[in-house]
Amino acid sequence: MQIFNVQGMSCGHCVKAITQALHAKDPEAEVEIDLGSKTVKVDSALPPGAVIAAIREEGYEASPA
Repeated sequence: MQIFNVQGMSCGHCVKAITQALHAKDPEAEVEIDLGSKTVKVDSALPPGAVIAAIREEGYEASPA
């Protein structure tokens, strides 16, 4: 399980956009997003850099937690 701090998330649309972006890269990925703590947990074969790139492509700033 990889954990990332993601800034800029504030609503269900943000959750959906990030989840869809990650599933586009890895359809088998398990994604858990906590808006309160601004964290995204990802269980995926993708390397951390690819996860961060997918999140950034959606317009959010991401970094490893």
